Amino acid sequence: MMATAAPPNFVVIIADDMAWDDSGAYGNLGIRTPTIDRMAREGTRFTHAFLTTSSCSPSRISILTGRYPHATGAPELHIPLPEGQRFFTEALRQKGYHTGSAGKWHLGPNARDKFDATADGGGASGCENWVPLLKDRPRDQPFFFWFAAVDPHRGYRENAIERPHAPEDVRVPPYLVDSEATRRDLALYYDEITRMDTYIGAVLDELEAQGVAEDTLVLFLSDNGRPFPRCKTTLYDDGVRTPFIALWPSSGLRETTESRLVSAIDIAPTMLELAGCPLGPTFQGRSFADVFTGQPRRERAFVFAEHNWHDYQAYERMARSKGFTYIRNWRPDLPGTPPADAVNSASFAELKRVRDSGEASPAQRLCFEIPRPTEELYDMESDPHSLCNLANDPAFRDVLQRHRAALETWRQETGDFAADDLTPDGFHREQGHRLPGVSAPHPRIERYR
Repeated sequence: MMATAAPPNFVVIIADDMAWDDSGAYGNLGIRTPTIDRMAREGTRFTHAFLTTSSCSPSRISILTGRYPHATGAPELHIPLPEGQRFFTEALRQKGYHTGSAGKWHLGPNARDKFDATADGGGASGCENWVPLLKDRPRDQPFFFWFAAVDPHRGYRENAIERPHAPEDVRVPPYLVDSEATRRDLALYYDEITRMDTYIGAVLDELEAQGVAEDTLVLFLSDNGRPFPRCKTTLYDDGVRTPFIALWPSSGLRETTESRLVSAIDIAPTMLELAGCPLGPTFQGRSFADVFTGQPRRERAFVFAEHNWHDYQAYERMARSKGFTYIRNWRPDLPGTPPADAVNSASFAELKRVRDSGEASPAQRLCFEIPRPTEELYDMESDPHSLCNLANDPAFRDVLQRHRAALETWRQETGDFAADDLTPDGFHREQGHRLPGVSAPHPRIERYR
């Protein structure tokens, strides 16, 4: 289990809006994902990995800064990286690494100088420039690449792949309507996952062709859950739980499963530790490098996540243990409206149809519930889709209090802003206090497109 002495190369491949369990590697055999499945067979599959938010740009900035969204100055959708915030790529560059980014950007103009080379876009998948950037790298330096797909983000088109998925082969969650329209919607989503999978395979092939596959740690994850109602932007597992597969042949790990709690915020300190870089005070995650090095295990009791503005105003926080999800909602008066792309989907239209006809099941009515609970608690072993709220069940009072206390401690330690710092339309007010680990005052926040 001991990795080689030389610092590894790193490749992070990040999907856009892919649920944690929508691949063969995580049990959904209706989706064709041969490369992702291969990574799991030849590497380490994490089963309890979580994001810090289920929203595209805040999630990506959180990963690259190693900080929670509320501590980056970019806690909401479309807010660019503020000046003064650091990516962990900067520490890698100081260590002699060549760094590059290709594909979806969504980080803002201030992030451009955090990489040596960048290539935006690239075809319908956003992946066409991955391999060219990998080929153009200096061959005398270790490297870090951030390869960001657009797949499987909406909108969807028919025949995105040569052999499309059949609606009858999809898996319909209980909070969606099991109808032909929903199944066709999910099948198109499956198609884009398969399309992205081919580009991941091309990256692995290129690493092998260059003779560097053995010494390269490739990490695959998503930025948030699937773009369907009660998934993306929520703090349920279908929103913030992520596929998380590490492939690093020289580590000696093959076809292993890691069940510890891991947060996406832990990627930065992990890669810096493996590269031999000092961590510094700004990083808020915990390294899981011991998975690869054989050092004593460092395990989390909780991971944490947040939901701020994403098309609609929100202020929610989550504490997740191995067994339970706890969510605190400071705006229960607001409906749990899906993001705009999901609102415009056939799946949401089907939910509205059964709601209006009185045919909706209790699970299908949840995304229309208002007021929503101020506190939510779910037993994730018996209730993986978070459908039965236990917050008012006396039998779970101790569990509730433990998670409530953990969440409040985390908010205090990480300088979380208060709910009244939000303006009526969901913008986060300018804050004058200094956040932990940041030398400059919190900047004024402005959205960009």
